[in-house]
Parts: sequence; C-alpha cells; structure tokens
Amino acid sequence: MYFVNGHNVFIIVFITFLCSMIATPIVKKIAIHINALDYPNARRLNKVPMPTLGGLAIFFSFLLGYMLYARSSIQMLSILMGSFILVLMGMIDDINPIKAKYQLLVQILAAGIIVFYGNITIDYLSILGLNLNFVAPWNYILTIILIVAIINAINLSDGLDGLCSGVCSIYFFTIAIIAFIMNMKEGLDTTLALIMLGSTLGFLVYNFPPAQVYLGDTGSNLLGFIIAVTALLGYKTATFTSLLIPLIILATPIIDVAFSIIRRILKGQNPFNSPDKQHLHHQLLKMQFSTRTSLLIIYAIDILFAGISIFYTLGDTTNAIFIYMGLMVIFLFIVLKTDILFKRSKGKKYEKNKKNI
Repeated sequence: MYFVNGHNVFIIVFITFLCSMIATPIVKKIAIHINALDYPNARRLNKVPMPTLGGLAIFFSFLLGYMLYARSSIQMLSILMGSFILVLMGMIDDINPIKAKYQLLVQILAAGIIVFYGNITIDYLSILGLNLNFVAPWNYILTIILIVAIINAINLSDGLDGLCSGVCSIYFFTIAIIAFIMNMKEGLDTTLALIMLGSTLGFLVYNFPPAQVYLGDTGSNLLGFIIAVTALLGYKTATFTSLLIPLIILATPIIDVAFSIIRRILKGQNPFNSPDKQHLHHQLLKMQFSTRTSLLIIYAIDILFAGISIFYTLGDTTNAIFIYMGLMVIFLFIVLKTDILFKRSKGKKYEKNKKNI
C-alpha cells in the first residue's frame, strides 16, 4: 500500500473527492441565489447563465484535506493565507467583476506571503546544465513573477467546460506519480498534490461537458496558486530534478497564453486585458470538433507532455528532451495552421461567395 504522512494515498484522494462532489451542488445553489452567474455574451461559449463560484467547493475540500492529512508548518500556513486571499477576491469578482489591475495586486500579495512568510523562494536554477544563483532581492522577485504568471496562465485557460479542472487534475496526478518515483512521498508538495487531485476531480464530475457549474475566478486563481506552490516546493525538496518538469506538464496552457499575449500585441491590444475567442479550444471548436472532443484532444496532448516529464524524472533526460522537442514542433506546427495568432484570409472565392449570399 502507498502512504503519505501515515495516511493511505487512496483514502486521501477519495475523502477529498467525496467532499468536493458533495459541496459542489451546494455551492451551485448558493451561486444562483446570490446571482453569481456567468451570462452569455459574444466571447462566452455558454448559451444560458451558468453559476460560478465552483472553486469554493474545491477550497472547502482542500481545507478538509489539510485538517485531516497535512502537517502544520509555516509553509502550510502561508499557503492557507495566500489561498484564502485569492478565494475571497475570486468570490467578489464572480459576483461583481474587479478590474484586472486590482486582481494583479491581490495575486502579488498572495505570492508575497509565500515568499516572505513561507520563505519559499527560487534561490538557484539548473536548466540544461546551466546553473544560475539568485540572491535577494532577485530571488524574491523571480518567485513572485513565477507564481503570478502560473496563476494567470491557469486563469486564462478556463474557457471550456472541464478544461481548467481537467488539466489541473492531470498536473496533480503527475506530480504525485513523480513524488513516488523519486521516493519523496512525505513532502508537502506530495500531500498538496493528492489533496488537490481529489478536490479537483470531485468538482470535475459537475464541470465535465455539459457543465452544470463553472470554476469562476474563485477556482482558477486557487488552482493556479496551488500549482505554482507545489512546483516551487517540489523543486526545493528535490522531488523535481529541474523546474522544467512542472512547466512541461503545463505546456498546453502556457503555450496557449503565450500565443494570446503575442496575438494581442500584434493587434495593438492590452496583452493582459483583451479577452477574445482565439484560444486553442476555440480553434478546435472552429474545426467542427464538439466541446467534449475538443476537451479530450487537449487532455491527450497534456497527458503526452506529462508522460515526458515522468521520463525526464526517471533519468532518461536525453530521450525525454528529444521527445519533448519533437512533440513541441508537431504541436506548434498544427497550432500555427490555425488563426490563433492572426485571422487568415479565406481567399477571393470565399469573399465572392460571401457577397452573393
């Protein structure tokens, strides 16, 4: 049997899964009652108002998992404090939208708690044989930037039923596998990964297409924050041999956000506050894939990247890097065939036919 902190791994996942699955319908009713709804518009894919605040169910399950299975520490307290601030902001934003600049300030505050109170910082990096050391204040700045960047990458990826919660579930599951491979199963990052795996899967029961409830900023900010923290903890405790490992697992949302930023800059728009319908999942929908099929395609791509990270962990770094580069080239080639960066001309024949209609 597999144990973490003296607790059965499957029990940890099952209890948090059950809590999240029970809490989600309750949170859904609360969201409807207080009018925390996502109304259809030109950018949204939903056709009817959808209750948000779903992330609150994940947060309740996360708290239960902490009380039952996690060890109290300064690091854990900093994670709880940062999570609470982000969830509170997310709840307010889901009811009455907050300006992006104020959201960014709260994200920086949550990241600052991790850095200065939890003392979780990136002091060195080892990338492809290159070793970099960071002294104060650069280690603080780099860590805060990384946390905020991952929060927003996850937040921006939440545009399709089951997408964000599914990708995050794949991430937490992969982290747990890597921790057991590296025999680092007693670390806080492993405990968090298992707690969040159960919590996110319980919510996914209601978020998988056709979704009954959305994560909202409450959930996407929380998931991005915990993902960033587990990545940092794993790197500091040597669960990960390189900080590239969690970034490889998150390749899909990171690439999607990178293209979004480039696309908006090319259009002369604010790269961080100009929502559109050109994301990867939108491109798949334009190819006439159904919502569920589009989602499963992204899941499959993400699982491939996750598998590469496991190969890397096993010590097969050379082959893992070559496979990763090959997969990345294929992925980018396919993606660049779409209009993810800019709208492609459909030709004179299309324009002529359009005039005749």
